[in-house]
Amino acid sequence: MRRDLEDLIRIESVWADPARRDEVHRSAKSVADLLSQAGFDDVRIVSEGGAPAVIAQYPAPPGAPTVLLYAHHDVQPEGDPSQWASPPFEPTQRDGRLYGRGSADDKAGIATHLAAFRAHGGRPPVGVTVFVEGEEESGSPSLGRLLAAHRDALAADVIVIADSDNWSTDVPALTVSLRGMADCVVEVATLDHGLHSGLWGGVVPDALSVLVRLLASLHDDDGNVAVPGLHESIAADVDYSPERVRADSGLLDGVAEIGSGSVPQRLWAKPAITVIGIDTTSIAAASNTLIPRARAKISIRVAPGGDAVDHLDAVEAHLHRRTPWGAHVRVERGDVGQPYAIAASGPVYDAARAAFRQAWGTDPIDMGMGGSIPFIAEFAEAFPKAKILVTGVEDPATQAHSINESLHLGVLERAAIAEALLLANLA
Repeated sequence: MRRDLEDLIRIESVWADPARRDEVHRSAKSVADLLSQAGFDDVRIVSEGGAPAVIAQYPAPPGAPTVLLYAHHDVQPEGDPSQWASPPFEPTQRDGRLYGRGSADDKAGIATHLAAFRAHGGRPPVGVTVFVEGEEESGSPSLGRLLAAHRDALAADVIVIADSDNWSTDVPALTVSLRGMADCVVEVATLDHGLHSGLWGGVVPDALSVLVRLLASLHDDDGNVAVPGLHESIAADVDYSPERVRADSGLLDGVAEIGSGSVPQRLWAKPAITVIGIDTTSIAAASNTLIPRARAKISIRVAPGGDAVDHLDAVEAHLHRRTPWGAHVRVERGDVGQPYAIAASGPVYDAARAAFRQAWGTDPIDMGMGGSIPFIAEFAEAFPKAKILVTGVEDPATQAHSINESLHLGVLERAAIAEALLLANLA
């Protein structure tokens, strides 16, 4: 399992980078080869206008259910390699952790599925379908077409999505709620050309000042979202101490948390709005000029029970309503992904909790996820009768999407054992 994972990490499968699309195809081929070698007779690489995905099938014995095991083989761009402590695509072990882009998110999910299948000698007591997607980190734009085109092959009684977090390296978790997401780009214009700031400053508004005031209106003085009409749900009652927030997030000394309510409530069950990018004149290129146009990209997180499109409507209306000085504002809508909540009760979830308990030596925590996995709603819509389990091999120190992404090797081992036990329990 470890060797296979390291080989996959070395493949720079960044679908978002057109120059590395061939690497994504190479990654799909490697995943297909591993699944064939593990004992799957029916292994296919498929594509519906997007990145290559892999589907492998082992038919269910008579009377047994079929379990769909999901992961993705594409990864986030690595950013500046000089910021990494070791090369991002060269797996490196330090202090019980394996470092490398995709080590946890989500090539470890592939390794977990392979290990669980191999643990049964390639002949598990249930049907197993493995579905490894190739563009999850780009928003899964062709997933709906894949689910429609290969519905019969992907149909299952239980869907295990190995792309989430654990409470800690010692305590596993079942993810039972995920926030949705939406994004937009707001463009502010005040002039048809730049003006000398000495001749016109104090009379004519510049676009960047308007944009700054507009973005500031998205939150109140305590950091709560100030856009009316956004949905709030109720989070699980678990302890998340200020010390853990500071340790897990890397919050600098003296910097306070924002918002009101418990940490789980703010993180899992309330909306959030973040400015994730600004286009304007760089400091290096700055002159004494009133800037005529400026843009910002806004990311919105949607609490379970809310609707991502409605939230985008509310944010757009707020931006137009709060624009100062009559500036011209245009909002360009981007991606939308719906939130999802799971009623995690019944025999399938009992089987999962028993498997976690045996593999980890402790009961799993039911936790929410502040981040989004929008495709879960697509799976639920495509297969409404299937029970969905959201698991994973990440932990609070993983730093998925960031520099120095890593996988705790003990978590990987326990996750693989738990999944193997789950397949047995579901029989």
